[in-house]
Amino acid sequence: MRKLSPRSVLLGLAAPVGALVFALLVCAAILALTGKSPADTIDAMATATQRPRTIANSINSATTYYLAAVAVAIGFKMKLFNIGVDGQYRMAAMLSAALAGATFMSGVPQFLRIAMTIVAAMLVGAAWAGLAALLKVTRGVSEVISTIMLNAIATYLVSYLLNPARLAQATAGSNNISTRRIDAGGQVPGLPYPGSTSKVFGLIFLAVLVGVLYWFVLSRTRFGFELKATGLSESAAVASGVSVKRMVVYSMLISGAVAGLVGMPQLLGSSYGYALDFPPGLGFIGIAVALLGRNHPVGMAVSALLWGYLDNTANSLDVAGIPREIVAIMQGVIVLSVVAAYELVRRYRVRAEQQEVGRALGRTKTLEEVSS
Repeated sequence: MRKLSPRSVLLGLAAPVGALVFALLVCAAILALTGKSPADTIDAMATATQRPRTIANSINSATTYYLAAVAVAIGFKMKLFNIGVDGQYRMAAMLSAALAGATFMSGVPQFLRIAMTIVAAMLVGAAWAGLAALLKVTRGVSEVISTIMLNAIATYLVSYLLNPARLAQATAGSNNISTRRIDAGGQVPGLPYPGSTSKVFGLIFLAVLVGVLYWFVLSRTRFGFELKATGLSESAAVASGVSVKRMVVYSMLISGAVAGLVGMPQLLGSSYGYALDFPPGLGFIGIAVALLGRNHPVGMAVSALLWGYLDNTANSLDVAGIPREIVAIMQGVIVLSVVAAYELVRRYRVRAEQQEVGRALGRTKTLEEVSS
């Protein structure tokens, strides 16, 4: 286990903090060039934190972002790039919404109904990710290519099924199309936030549970050790008796199952049906959050909160006369700079460890010479 020291903590914080500072400097330069005041922008974003509604909505956004990040991080630990979290989550959300809103579900007890909806979403997400795993272990198809293609297939399949003639119905007084509304017996009540009419998703506890399980499985179980060992070195894992193909399938299935949970807080806590305006792109946000949080359960939680906060302060910037696109620019710069920052920190750590080893060897040699 790596020894925790002040320097290791500083090195762990250097990359994300450095990326954030660099993004702020870039955005300040862009604002100055366009004639906008960076100070006014910071003031508008700081003012937004004083609004309870903004905080509640930021927590809700962070809940879904965190689940997406964990789904991505599971693949990252295995050196698998599950780019298909977005397709897996949308397929799971739509089909589980159709199940939860079905007529025969109205007589099912609330707890069982919610559990069935969540399990159905996990199974759909795992099955969709399993297609990519199957292609990789049987035909050697890169999971990057297969998951990207499966995203496109999921998009068209959802569009095909989200039709009044199939699994959806028109919304009265609107051009929107949605699955049958989930009644109160299938909803998860929200948690009141002081001073805000918006409620925090009740399934925030599900996100916390997923984070705890993610930490426990990877850090305290044999399966987690084998998964990380396979990601670090397939040849060493094979020499230890680990089946690489089996680990690929398991990690993709688990990643897909978690991806299926991404839409559950929104579905059961706010929308109560899968519609055309269901949040898109959550899987890709999960990639950014996982990178920024370095695949650590706590780091990803902080990153998800930051991402949710940035998204929900965009409206405040509009009110202050500042282009809300500056938020997207900041997020993009953070993603680009954090990758470079992690590499710089890694090189510094390796160089520092080499110097420590050199100094230790030098001291040992001197003692041997003295004793002789």
